[in-house]
Amino acid sequence: MAFEDKVLKCKDCGSDFIFTVGEQEFYAEKGFENEPARCKDCRISRKNNRDGRDGTSTREMHDAVCADCGAETKVPFKPRNDRPIYCRECFNIRK
Repeated sequence: MAFEDKVLKCKDCGSDFIFTVGEQEFYAEKGFENEPARCKDCRISRKNNRDGRDGTSTREMHDAVCADCGAETKVPFKPRNDRPIYCRECFNIRK
């Protein structure tokens, strides 16, 4: 299948961006069926906002105590009594 660069319109900012031949080949190789809906800058911005990297994270954090070292920590899920919770250091050691 021969690809050609395509000009697409970003659904967030409305600017035109190029969906290159290389990107199209990558999408086809991975089996992606939809073309990108956002330009690169908007994709990066959206990802950073979703990951909380912009400093405005609304993710609710819950207090917990590490099952290994006993340190107080915060986790992004509501702790349950049936599974141990680990602080970042103990979690990384166990990985």
